[in-house]
This record gives sequence, structure tokens and C-alpha cells, in this order.
Amino acid sequence: MNADDENGTAGEPGPDEDAFADALLEEELRQAAAVLDPVPAELVQTVLDAFVLHDLDARLAELTFDSVVDALPVRGVVDAPRMLTFRSGEVTVDVEVTGDGLIGQVLPPQSVRIEVLGGPGAARPVTADTLGRFTSDTPPAGPFALRLRTGAEVIVTEWLRA
Repeated sequence: MNADDENGTAGEPGPDEDAFADALLEEELRQAAAVLDPVPAELVQTVLDAFVLHDLDARLAELTFDSVVDALPVRGVVDAPRMLTFRSGEVTVDVEVTGDGLIGQVLPPQSVRIEVLGGPGAARPVTADTLGRFTSDTPPAGPFALRLRTGAEVIVTEWLRA
């Protein structure tokens, strides 16, 4: 009689066998999901593009105001533009999102290069003037973010849906 028989553990799977069974079950579930509910190719491409756009040394600008969430509705206004404010350290970015595009300002005023990031398309470059003002004639479609390149740093806003 061995020690396992005395402790009543004979025939029970060990830790290695449990890990193997879990890995096998996980792989079977992956294969079933790939056949029954595949991930759309355009979604895979969007995820890959978003990862490629990721700047490791960029600072994240936090959303501090969103008129959809924070503002009180005004009676009689049907299609009000969306107002957003992002902050990263001393830099603030105010953006108005309309059906015609983006209008915004970087504070403190400075010349910065801005890219409007959105989905699988290429980033659309926008330049802010010496007062920090910028416009984009193309309204964002779907999720978008802004990448600001100042002289010394890169700042990226949170991703939002237009």
C-alpha cells in the first residue's frame, strides 16, 4: 500500500494533470468560438492599428469635462456640439466636436502638431497656431483620440466615441 492510498487520494488528478486539462479545455473553447463566432476582420485591423499608434513615452491627457455627461441640458437646443476638456499636467485641450469637424484650443497657448486618430484610417494632421487654436474639417467617425506633439513631449487624449 502506498502513501497516496492511505491518504485517500489515489485516482485523483494531480496539479499537472489539472493544468493540462484546463489548457485542453481552453483550446477547445477557442476553436469553437473561432468557428461559431469569429472576430470580424475589420475589428482585428482596428485593434492592430490602435496598438501601432500607441506611444510608449506619451503622457495621457485625462478627460476632465464632457458636455454629454457634465453639462446641464438647455431647453430648445436640439443638436448642441459636444464640448470636451482634457488635461495633462499644465497642458489643457478644449475641443468642440460638431457634425462639421473639430474646433479646439491648447492652453497655455503654443504651436503644436496635432493628429486626429480614428480607427483604421491614417491619422489626420492638424496644426495649432501660436494661440493654440486648431480646426479639422473632417468630423471624427467612431472612436477618436488626439495626439499632441509639443517641442519636448507627446500627449495623447483618451479615446472617445464621437
